[in-house]
Amino acid sequence: MVTDYSRKATNDEIRTRFDNDVDRFSNLDTGQLTTIDAPLTMELCTEAAKYVNPQAKELLDIGCGAGNYTLKMLSKINNLNCTLNDLSMPMLQKAKERVAAETAGQITIIQDDMRNLFLPDDHFDIILAAATLHHLRDDSDWELVFTKLYKTLKYGGSIWISDLITHDSSPLNELFHQKYSDYLETLGGPEYRQKVLDYIAHEDTPRSLNYQLDLLKKVGFKQVEILHKNSYFAAFGGVK
Repeated sequence: MVTDYSRKATNDEIRTRFDNDVDRFSNLDTGQLTTIDAPLTMELCTEAAKYVNPQAKELLDIGCGAGNYTLKMLSKINNLNCTLNDLSMPMLQKAKERVAAETAGQITIIQDDMRNLFLPDDHFDIILAAATLHHLRDDSDWELVFTKLYKTLKYGGSIWISDLITHDSSPLNELFHQKYSDYLETLGGPEYRQKVLDYIAHEDTPRSLNYQLDLLKKVGFKQVEILHKNSYFAAFGGVK
């Protein structure tokens, strides 16, 4: 079955929303409230990266936002060379400013859609991708990006993903949608809940955890691991 994504948000729409939200995403206390267990998944992804690649030198942060994941990674492995990618230039500028204060390594920023990235083969030790892959659309997008990320990792390198997910079972998808709706309402009431659900419906096309684990294996990752799952969110990754 072919899915019609024509009504989904364009890159320009997504970029504009994030251009105007830099301050919120620069604050760990307010920038990730809509992500269940955000501090835990950030800790788990970066700790996993440290244990798998303790001698890492090269980090790639896809959809880096204001740099929170890179900063957490730098608190565990010092002076990484950091390549930061995002659609939003204001986000990238804020990320670079914050990251520059924490590393003596080289910082490279790339403003582009992740699908368009031209990345060197066998270059990065660690890739982080937090709350960004859910913007991919059809199967070809997902396979293209996962293949790019696999190829740009060194042998033994690792990718760690923290993201919104969906579920393959319709009843379970309904269950976790309701649980997430209830969670959002505790943050800001019915109006806030609906605001978040509306922009997710317009912007995002998440895939299931099973789909993404299978895709990691398909493109070549020899080991895949689930670090955490709670409701509509999961943290997981793979080792090349």
